[in-house]
Amino acid sequence: MAAGDYRDLDRCAAARLLTDLEMYATLDKLRLPAEAGPQQPGFDDAPAVPLVEAAPLPALTGPVYLCAAGDVMLAVQDGAVYSAGLEDEAFLALLANEAAEKRCFDAKPLYRACFAHGLAAQNITFDAKLAAYLLNPAASDYTVARLAAEYGVRPAFSAPWPEAGVLEELCAVLREKCDAEGMGKLLDDIEFPLCEVLASMEHIGILVDRNGIEAFGQELQTALGAELRAIYDEVGYEFNVNSPKQLGKALFEDLGLPTRKKTKSGYSTNAETLESLRDYSPVIGHILQYRTYQKLNSTYVEGLLKVVGADGRIHSTFNQTETRTGRISSGEPNLQNIPVRTELGSRFRKYFIAPQGETLLDADYSQIELRLLAHISGDEAMCEAFRSGADIHRSTAARIYGLPPEQVTPALRSSAKAVNFGIVYGISDFSLAQDIGVTRKEAGEFIKTYLDTYPGVKKYMEDIKQTGREQGYVTTLFGRRRALPELKSKNFNMRSFGERVAMNTPIQGTAADIIKIAMVRVRDRLLRDGLQSRLILQVHDELILEAPKDEQETAMRLLTEEMENAFKMDAPLVAEAKAGHSWYDAK
Repeated sequence: MAAGDYRDLDRCAAARLLTDLEMYATLDKLRLPAEAGPQQPGFDDAPAVPLVEAAPLPALTGPVYLCAAGDVMLAVQDGAVYSAGLEDEAFLALLANEAAEKRCFDAKPLYRACFAHGLAAQNITFDAKLAAYLLNPAASDYTVARLAAEYGVRPAFSAPWPEAGVLEELCAVLREKCDAEGMGKLLDDIEFPLCEVLASMEHIGILVDRNGIEAFGQELQTALGAELRAIYDEVGYEFNVNSPKQLGKALFEDLGLPTRKKTKSGYSTNAETLESLRDYSPVIGHILQYRTYQKLNSTYVEGLLKVVGADGRIHSTFNQTETRTGRISSGEPNLQNIPVRTELGSRFRKYFIAPQGETLLDADYSQIELRLLAHISGDEAMCEAFRSGADIHRSTAARIYGLPPEQVTPALRSSAKAVNFGIVYGISDFSLAQDIGVTRKEAGEFIKTYLDTYPGVKKYMEDIKQTGREQGYVTTLFGRRRALPELKSKNFNMRSFGERVAMNTPIQGTAADIIKIAMVRVRDRLLRDGLQSRLILQVHDELILEAPKDEQETAMRLLTEEMENAFKMDAPLVAEAKAGHSWYDAK
């Protein structure tokens, strides 16, 4: 067969082989999932079903199977395929029809379309995309065609859209596999209800002070100009500071600064290299500050202004099937990356505001991952520290150094804090030494003493690695799985990575599950109590509501209660709520 000539290819055999090898990108490039239909040669003589042409959507009763094929929405029932636009009146009526059961692939756009038209989607009972995500959170994408190939689903009939012929069986297969792997409850009680909550948050958006962002941009432009002039003064001439080649020449040839690393194109001028040169010339500080201002301006000022809607709000997209840990991510823009660690960067939160007559309510979990470590490990000393309301870092330092808590210095507390937060990520003696400024040997002794102090944590870390090796995966407390083939790797670094993931997944993954439960509980309680307050934003362990001022106290109490009662633990959950006109004020 000539290169590029696929006419003699046994498409079905090729599809099976590539599926077995998990080469889904190649499947997509060759369009094998879409074209390996039952009427193709070698498809085990599957019976051909007459093609039912797409037609305008009639009034349907369930179960109806729904999915998108490009810009077209498909409704499949009993071998009949109907097409409609997402905004089509008849399709919206089907979504809002409580009597018609709908099983779908990717429900969030359906919920959001209904919200946009003042409707509520009713009786959607299953989302195959969410089920596929739970079964394989490491997949690069989730499409009907690829999943049909992955799970060996053959088209029941041919249609203009290949998705139509596999949708019903794909839903059945994914439902069965989710239940078989113990994730049916996770799907039904957490992920699926959350889908509607996220759609609502995307629809509502968050109000921003556009004028404030623009004014901050002007301030940054002025600061950029000042830093640029200072750089030119130090170097002695003007050049393109954004060009690594020109910057490298200026620093290492003209100013004679010591070189660190060289790349194929010249001198390295990355942040690590420049930080190591701070003491050699004041120009380095100006360059780093210039880069800080430039990133703030381009990524956040210009980036945010581009996505402000006509309603003055930013409508971020919340991704439910993107991370391996189960955490929600956001994009267009990524509101989880709004700077918080520097005073200048944190000012961006001042421009996310409440409408007139309303306020923003912000609550986040206090040390949720450490509390989960205490709960999952069952370490009584750590659990008791949380139950008593003690400062866990001071308490840890006191136990490790054998001191009364009141004698623990800030430096000792910082050391304990570093190992508390690093331990479930498998922090090494090398990393801890760098973090707290001690020798590697001292850091190793510190970690050993820590694990001796909290024997429950030590036992958990060993047990979970062994469980991962035996099962090939570990789970969260709610049954979310993370496959760990790395644990059987012959490569030491890969095995070590697998061990770190094994230790961390039950902690970080359960934290992700808990915030999702809290989001659903908060939304449901707001509706049940008849409040106008709305959940509008989630960032890691933090939830933000937009509330009328006369509901402020009620909504704050509700938010705290639902977050703290999302899951009962031996180290109780604590949520701290605040109110303010802006996200900055509420935080």
